[in-house]
Order: sequence, then structure tokens, then C-alpha cells
Amino acid sequence: MEEYSLKNEVVKVVTHAKTRLFLLVVIAGIVLISGCTQQKNQMPVTDESQKASQQQILVDRESKIPEDAIKVSPNTDVHPPKLHSDEYEQPVPLPYPINTAGAEDSAFITPDGKTLYFFFTPDVDVPPEKQLVDGVTGIYVSKKHNNEWSKPERIILSEDVALDGCPFVQGNEMWFCSVREGNYRSVDIYIAEFKDGKWQNWRNAGKKLNLDYEIGELYITPDGKELYFHSSREGGKGGYDIWVTRRVNGEWQEPENIEAVNTPENEGWPFITQDGKELWFTRTYNGSPAIFRSKKVNGMWQEPELIISQFASEPSLDARGNIYFVHHFFKDGKMIEADIYVAKRKIN
Repeated sequence: MEEYSLKNEVVKVVTHAKTRLFLLVVIAGIVLISGCTQQKNQMPVTDESQKASQQQILVDRESKIPEDAIKVSPNTDVHPPKLHSDEYEQPVPLPYPINTAGAEDSAFITPDGKTLYFFFTPDVDVPPEKQLVDGVTGIYVSKKHNNEWSKPERIILSEDVALDGCPFVQGNEMWFCSVREGNYRSVDIYIAEFKDGKWQNWRNAGKKLNLDYEIGELYITPDGKELYFHSSREGGKGGYDIWVTRRVNGEWQEPENIEAVNTPENEGWPFITQDGKELWFTRTYNGSPAIFRSKKVNGMWQEPELIISQFASEPSLDARGNIYFVHHFFKDGKMIEADIYVAKRKIN
């Protein structure tokens, strides 16, 4: 009973990935903005933030990890992920240089399995105002060559102070979460374009999606016609629910609740397979985040099945069906760090 109680205490932190990783920055924004006579959601410019903005490309992310940080391994993990399906091999952490003693989170794998995007912050205990301007917290990318991952490189998506995360990439377009000047909310969804070898032309996804629909972390189907997202918007079953909005004549329509998978618990961080037949998502299970899958049969989503439990969340699959996900390490009720894991699909 003690372990179950412990998990219930920490799940409030883990099951809200955006809140978990961006809440510090939202608080930072409040701290920094208070007392300033600026327009709503306008972030202040300070000497420290200017310096961070100018130097952020040059900083090695590992240099910001505390010297006394201890890398958690599967052998020392108090709450390792548990596999509940015989379709997959046992989950294992991705090797260095992907995972470090810092926190790797919000993984997104491309269908070919050769490019990995993720969010990184060096220290989950760092004060919010320092995380905002540490020069390394943000979105990274690594590519696989000869079965080895390259050293992750930071993707810069702003010319000013901002914190970006939860990347979703489709072709030459990236959708991502961001705390920055000009938002409709504390955390908005933005879109960037890959052009001339770099990500640029970033823009807010707009009032309809951010303010009216209140979209959270998302996935867009390969045909570009459906956008699945999580949200605590009105009309749900409780906590985060998974919703879908469909694009008709270039306009996103009123979201529909995916009732077949939603419960009074939190359901979020959706992923749709390339064939559109499987919906993967995160749900609270026995007091901690777990990964579930729902299959579409005759156009209807079916009862979800548990695939991986115990601090496993935010699934992203390649075309072969390998599951990339985030695992958070907890000890004595405190989050220590986070790693990206993979559970490979068995070859029949």
C-alpha cells in the first residue's frame, strides 16, 4: 500500500507532461513579468535573457548537468517499466548520447526510425527562472547512422527568450509547444518550417486551435485531415481527454471527444499509426502513467489495452511498430531524471 500511495502522490506531476516540464517556465514567466508594465503575455527582456538568447546555440547541453548527478540505470531503477504484451521485447533505454543524467522527454520518432526529436532539460530541480535562460533546455534532434545515434543538436525556434518542447514532425513541418511573448495562453502550439537546411518561419498555430479549442500535445494523421490532441477543455470526461478535429476545406472543425478511450482519469499524448488503425496514448494506471493502445475496427475505436505500465508515457512508433517512450525515474517520492526507452516489436 505504501508504494501505491507514493505513486498517487507523484502521478500529479508525471501525468501532465506539458505541465510537468513547462509549469516551471510558466511560473518563471509570472515571476519575471510581475511588476512590469507590459502588454498581456509579453515576456520581459533582461541582460541575462539577452545573453542566453545570443549564446544558446553554443552551449553543450551536458555541460549544464550537475556534476553530482547520478545516471539511473535499469539495475538501479526503483520503478522500472512493466511490459504487458507478448508482441514486444522488453523495454530498454536508448544508449548515450541520447540519454544522459539530465531529463530526456517527449520523444518523437520519424516513421523510418532514423530521426529522433525530444525535449531536454539538464536538471529537474533547477529554479524556474534559471531553466528558462540556461541556454540548453529545449528541443533536440539526433539521427541514426549505421545503427548509431548521432550527438543530439539543439533546434532553435526563436530569436528571443522562449522554451519549446513536445515536438511533432511531419515532412517539412514541425508543430511544437512554446512559452514565449505573444502567446494566447501560457503555453501555445506553434508551427515551424524546415527550409534551406534549418527550421524557420515559426508562427503561432492561431487563436482557434490555441484559445478556442485549447489543444495540447498532438498528432496529425499522414493525410493531414485529422488532428488528435489532449485537452481538459469543457465537455470531457475528466482530467485530460483525447479529442479530434477534422480539417474541411482548410479549416479545423469543432473537436469531437474520443469517448471510447476517455475516462475520468487522464488520457493524453496521442499517437496514430501510419495506417490510421491504432491510437496510442498515456493513461493513469495504478497511480502512475502507462501506455495504452486502441484499435480501430469498422471505423470505431475499441476498448484500449494496456501495453506498458509504471511511469511509461508519451508513445511514438516507427513504421516497424517499435515503441519509443519516456520513462521517469522516481525515488523516495522525488523525480530524479527521465530517459527515452524503446520496446521493439518482435519479428514473427
